[in-house]
Amino acid sequence: MLNPMVAALKQAEKAAHIEEVPVGAVIIYNQKIIAQAHNLVCQSHDPTAHAEILALREASKQLKTPYLDGCDLYVTLEPCAMCAAAISWARIKRLYFGAYDPKGGAVEHNAKIFDYSFHKPEVIGGIYEKECAELIATFFKAKR
Repeated sequence: MLNPMVAALKQAEKAAHIEEVPVGAVIIYNQKIIAQAHNLVCQSHDPTAHAEILALREASKQLKTPYLDGCDLYVTLEPCAMCAAAISWARIKRLYFGAYDPKGGAVEHNAKIFDYSFHKPEVIGGIYEKECAELIATFFKAKR
């Protein structure tokens, strides 16, 4: 199996190629990738089409349940409040993320959603942090 964070980075690169904010997400169940996605907010005209949300939707379809208790989520950027709440509702077992997001993140920063959620996944941040942060920085630098 491809390293899940490398797979998430590949998804983020796909987003960058279509002018979406380069965030990618991968969900693992029983040591297999069952869902992967990248941001599609602009392409779909949907403010909720974040990589995490799209991956959660796909994993739920694959497993035929809204509860992803045995799943791990890998995402290239610290999730925002919306995504963190969805991760909690989905009962993700472990969340691995790459770059920290002091401005928009809501796991280690700002709202710290899991501090107030009924379900708190195990959280491991900073996985491939440099690569994830560089992808985001390069994208926004080109926009300015």
